[in-house]
Amino acid sequence: MVSKVTEGVKVMVESHYQTDYSNPLSGEYMFAYRVTIENHNAFPVQVLRRHWHIFDSNATHREVQGEGVVGVQPVIRPGGRYQYVSGCNLKTEMGSMHGTYTVLDLDTHRSFEVRIPVFQMTAPFKLN
Repeated sequence: MVSKVTEGVKVMVESHYQTDYSNPLSGEYMFAYRVTIENHNAFPVQVLRRHWHIFDSNATHREVQGEGVVGVQPVIRPGGRYQYVSGCNLKTEMGSMHGTYTVLDLDTHRSFEVRIPVFQMTAPFKLN
């Protein structure tokens, strides 16, 4: 698991290879990742947007942007956390992701960027 804190918001990510949804012979590798967002501030925050950078080990780069996370714009109270699971498909058995969330301070209505740390996605058979 990797983690990073930006302006009092902690983001933790862990990834897992999805054997049942992958087809290495066709160059299809599926990974699931769990993100936990903790609010260590004295004010509530809302996750408005996400921006991901996705890299395959063959130097392919993709960007994914959109509102919220998994279809919602969660509000996280002070001391609270929000967790979700999503997935990413790669064309190679190794890759990485990182990005940002645009978060809104619900007290002052100031938005700021929270960094999502770089995390690796590696098929277990590649580790041997």
